[in-house]
Amino acid sequence: MRRAHPVEAIRAAERPLLEAAEASGDPDAVMRRAAAGVAHHTAALLRSRSGGVFGRSVLLIVGSGDNGGDALYAGAMLRARGCRVEAVLLDPARAHARALAALRRAGGRAAGFRAGPGAGATPPDVVIDGVVGLAGSGPLREPAAGIVAHHAAAGVPFVSVDLPSGVDADTGTVHDPHVPAHVTVTFGALRRAHLLASPACGRVEVVDIGMGGIPAGPRSVRRPDRAEVGRSWPVPGPGDDKYSQGVVAIRAGSDRFPGAAVLCASAAVAATSGMVRYVGSGSGAVLAVRPEVVCHPSVAEAGTAQAWVVGPGAGTGAEAVADIDAVLAHGLPTVLDADALTCVAAHPVLLRGVAASVLLTPHAGEFDRLTGGWDRADRAGALRRYVAGLRDRGINATVLLKGRVTLVDDGETTWSVDAGCSWAATAGSGDVLSGIAGALLAGGRGDGRAAAWPAVAAAVVHGDAARAAAVRTGGAGAPIGATDLLSALPGAISSLRDE
Repeated sequence: MRRAHPVEAIRAAERPLLEAAEASGDPDAVMRRAAAGVAHHTAALLRSRSGGVFGRSVLLIVGSGDNGGDALYAGAMLRARGCRVEAVLLDPARAHARALAALRRAGGRAAGFRAGPGAGATPPDVVIDGVVGLAGSGPLREPAAGIVAHHAAAGVPFVSVDLPSGVDADTGTVHDPHVPAHVTVTFGALRRAHLLASPACGRVEVVDIGMGGIPAGPRSVRRPDRAEVGRSWPVPGPGDDKYSQGVVAIRAGSDRFPGAAVLCASAAVAATSGMVRYVGSGSGAVLAVRPEVVCHPSVAEAGTAQAWVVGPGAGTGAEAVADIDAVLAHGLPTVLDADALTCVAAHPVLLRGVAASVLLTPHAGEFDRLTGGWDRADRAGALRRYVAGLRDRGINATVLLKGRVTLVDDGETTWSVDAGCSWAATAGSGDVLSGIAGALLAGGRGDGRAAAWPAVAAAVVHGDAARAAAVRTGGAGAPIGATDLLSALPGAISSLRDE
């Protein structure tokens, strides 16, 4: 498991190092340590893309803060390894003087920005982004925006110091324009944006600069360890039977949307070895695909279960609302998805007196209905505020906010799950996700109080299955449907357990 921390925690952990360096008479000692890491990973990128380091061309885009100093020192180190290094100083009067002197002593060139070069000029082999650091906010400004756009269009890879410029450290907001980093080199510990905005950061490398460990706080973000997810996946033991492994009941589908019932129930069957009960008008369609599912005519007549899933394709009328109320009255862990979220948004009283954990799984539009409008630039902050509001009402809620980077928040911890692709952005994939999560709530680590880990584990394997389905024939991948994702689910679980 990896943790990412807010700016104030990072600064507090760095302070003793910086103070010790100042007291020693070498105020740039920490900066040079950081720069050595930047130089190392830049050299590795050069080798991987061009086969070597000597003679390669490196461009530094240098701002006025410490990240600019890191970039300049890194440039001096790369120049010592035979690279041709040129620095564009966005604010020459405020560039880090000692680092700039080091670059020039090593034979690197540095100058303030000037228009050009022309379109026919040879692009550098790599650009190091030292524009702004932790204090930066908002989009790239000129002339940095134009320089970045020019080299990005030419296909030049970027190495960002600490964070890609144009990405906010705490919220993970990715502004337009921003640096499209191939590699981000950070120091001591991850920043929140490294997990909240991971697609914009590229591969993140953490360099040891002697900073002590940072304890997890309420604003820390966690990324699950894949091996831990695999180890925790519920599998049958010698004494297990279909009941002891967890029974999940599903209220999904309708005459209009029978496919939602099939996808949700099939995913629950594939996720664990327990038992799946089904309630709804889609029994015929479900049994045609999954004859092992036990069907019931109503919520009241469904047998014993350890968890419920309600909502995919189930409608939003009076009958659907009544079924949600009846399910929640069972006092069992419950996943509310799709139409159930629309019902909850229209009838918040449905969540009154929820006795067990409830997992809400909205996409951005459904979250908009639940919240009445939210700040999409700060997904993690908006999610935490909504969950905190539910908790203040005595509702034991966890929310999974879907996306390329899926966020799970239970009011105490924020989890970030980057699927590594967006192939799951297809109709019906949410029905598959809710079926997986419900099965894990019934048979996994969900214990009647906590839904966060089953939600996280479901998100991990859901993303894996989407990626596996998209690349099933090799190459870069191809569009998939939810049935393709579902077919890839057993293999994804097996691979995860094998890590």
